Amino acid sequence: MKSHENLTGKHVVVVGAGYAGLHAALRLAPHVRVTLIAPDGHFTERVRLHERAAGRPDVTHPLRELLGPAGVTHVAARVTRIDTGAARVHTDAGPVIGYDRLVCALGSRTAEATAAEGAAGRLYTAESAPELRKRLLGGAGALTVVGGGLTGVELAAELAEFHSGWQVGLVTGGEIAPSVSAKGRAHVRSALRERGVRIEEGRRVADHGDLDAEVVVWSAALVPHTELAVAAGIAVDEDGRIAVDSALRSVSHPDVYAAGDAASVRTPAAGRLRMACATALPLGAHVATAVVRDLSGREPEPVSFGYLLQCVSLGRHDGIVQPVRADDTPRGAVLTGRPAALVKERIVRSTVWALRTAARHPRLAGHVPGMG
Repeated sequence: MKSHENLTGKHVVVVGAGYAGLHAALRLAPHVRVTLIAPDGHFTERVRLHERAAGRPDVTHPLRELLGPAGVTHVAARVTRIDTGAARVHTDAGPVIGYDRLVCALGSRTAEATAAEGAAGRLYTAESAPELRKRLLGGAGALTVVGGGLTGVELAAELAEFHSGWQVGLVTGGEIAPSVSAKGRAHVRSALRERGVRIEEGRRVADHGDLDAEVVVWSAALVPHTELAVAAGIAVDEDGRIAVDSALRSVSHPDVYAAGDAASVRTPAAGRLRMACATALPLGAHVATAVVRDLSGREPEPVSFGYLLQCVSLGRHDGIVQPVRADDTPRGAVLTGRPAALVKERIVRSTVWALRTAARHPRLAGHVPGMG
């Protein structure tokens, strides 16, 4: 990414310190003044939250170690309002921060468990991994993971492996791991049953009322963190994700961009991109390039993206690497077992490596192949 004009007087505000927001801020830093707003002082590896619940000591990295070398200013605050008319961001820490361009990268969260009747007080999500781990160490019983997607599968496998005193079940309204091939699903079922996980496919929780378990882990769906954008009048799609053009620019506010799970992005090769680290990291890189081109008076180029793999961990020593077509549909071949677990671990580590590289050498930071 080259800047043909002196943009040092321009200010870009990035809201959110997940994979997309952090990568965008680091890639922007050599070209413009960058302020990143996020309430916490750490970057959390969301793709490791299931490991944190099972007992991994930590899955966070201090933002000062990532942002400091790049010269990015971190404002430890929550955004309370986006004033698109005045091009300002209001925070609960007091400062009102003006911007030339705004990047919304607030990510997503697990959807509320409205169907889990009677589960209040024993309900956890991937985001509450530390609290879940503490609860599981406090005594054994029955644990039910709701949701048979990749997050639910990884949680069930990890929890069954590391908390063997608990009777782990997985409930899903459809097929388990629907995004992988038939061969991949067969391996998922086999690996979970080897760990003692009880699998119930085709069961909708809303149809069966209360869940008979001491602990319920809800992983049924993700929803975007876009309430601030909606309140500001920034256009969103039918799922609440920020509506953007092919360059990740808001269709309603040309000085606002979005990336990661909060953005509704389509590419010719992949179609509509799903919420995942696989898309967030490269979209963070692209939005930085688009903003620099925009501020330089040049038209941002459309994002180009296609999927390569879906990677699923099944505990520490098993997993699946599912080759996929550019549109994320599975191919027939699949890698399983220990080799797949090693590939998944290497890809997960590479995400942090990419961010650290961007912090020290932003122009050298490149695309990291996608994972599930």
